[in-house]
Amino acid sequence: MKLAFSTLGVPGLPLADVLRLATEHGYHGVELRAHPEEPVHPGLTPAERADAAAAFEAAGVEVLGVAGYARVAAPGDDDPVLTEVRALLDLARDLGAPFVRVFPGGAPGQSPEEADATAARRLGTAAEYAADLDVRILLETHDSHRTAADAMRVLGLVGHRRVGALWDVMHTWLGGEQPVESFAALSPHLGYVQVKDIASADDTTPLPLGAGVLPLADCVEVLSRHDWDGWLCWEYEKRWYADAPPLPGLLAPGREHLARLLNESV
Repeated sequence: MKLAFSTLGVPGLPLADVLRLATEHGYHGVELRAHPEEPVHPGLTPAERADAAAAFEAAGVEVLGVAGYARVAAPGDDDPVLTEVRALLDLARDLGAPFVRVFPGGAPGQSPEEADATAARRLGTAAEYAADLDVRILLETHDSHRTAADAMRVLGLVGHRRVGALWDVMHTWLGGEQPVESFAALSPHLGYVQVKDIASADDTTPLPLGAGVLPLADCVEVLSRHDWDGWLCWEYEKRWYADAPPLPGLLAPGREHLARLLNESV
């Protein structure tokens, strides 16, 4: 498996510094938080996109994915959501990224059936655009669809190879799933896996990998047992927790922890 980290952990950091951290600490790729607060987002000009892609290539670091904030199950008209997803897909194509992350984003009071149908309709439409760009849309296990079982209700309706799943191990755990259950559901559709650690179900402040309660060893073990050879991406949510320790000093021990779990799972 290859290792990456998300720029959610280094909010606003210039791209050159992000790439330096990746190369210095042995990460193969970076997941880019695609938000206007960040150096890389859908508002970049073609020249700026080309410069960003060239910087990744020069550093020998891969763009794992573009992590957007489109909420595909949210109530309302389809057009604004589809426009947002297409903009993320264009950015991913220009950067050479294989994946775009979207959220479910179902609303309180919305029935599960309505949320599933809305998400599936939009993802099915966007999938055709994604296919033309050779990019894959990944629905993250998050918010209204935090478990693999929830996500599979949507993916089963879509049935398109350009739409898959992003397994956030915190959310499936908070939803009561065991890693073996999550992987069994998501494996036919799995794009990559987001790892992290937290103190408890009631305190999701980010911690160094291995310092909290999330079953990271079990997750890595089930992935290894099934010969899954994709990406593990550390999503350290520094942007939402200002008092959390800075990520740069944690990157080397975090990589060592993941490497140890990988070795132990062989």
